[in-house]
Amino acid sequence: MSLPGGISAFSIFLAIAAIGFLFLILSFMFGELFGHGDVGAHGGDVHGDTHGVGFFNTRVVSVFITAFGGFGAIGVHLGYSTEISTLIGLVGGAIFGGIIYLFASFLYSQQASSGTLVGDLVGLTAEVSVAIPKGGLGQVRCSLGENVIEKLARTVDGEAIPSNTTVKIESIAGETLLVRRMG
Repeated sequence: MSLPGGISAFSIFLAIAAIGFLFLILSFMFGELFGHGDVGAHGGDVHGDTHGVGFFNTRVVSVFITAFGGFGAIGVHLGYSTEISTLIGLVGGAIFGGIIYLFASFLYSQQASSGTLVGDLVGLTAEVSVAIPKGGLGQVRCSLGENVIEKLARTVDGEAIPSNTTVKIESIAGETLLVRRMG
């Protein structure tokens, strides 16, 4: 079936599939370049970064376009009209785009974060791993869940605390913990 201009519907569907596939390859190679416009992703943080996978993720859209073109071309090849082939392409694109969306969402949900907020440490006990000199900085080690965290520390009262002493984390000043000797 030819469209105005002598170009066949089969060629147009194949071109759409090729463009989608090329964009898919580019999004896998340079995903971070294209990933910032992920409309529909979940949440966000203070930097505007989104968390999760959106319906308009570049990889999901690329798979949709590739499948749309491929299934549309199959429809034309089987002798269906351009309209029916377009419908077949839309259904195929939606199915394959949906599969990629669900798979990417599953993978994203399996990610774990080892990052801890420094504020979570206030009130915990820690052990001095590097002696804290009078008026100076040392280092403490504490456990938060399964994470062992080592941070710079100084005493609240400015006194020295030797290594292997148990302390309580009273507050935070920047990235430095303010601690007090237990007991």
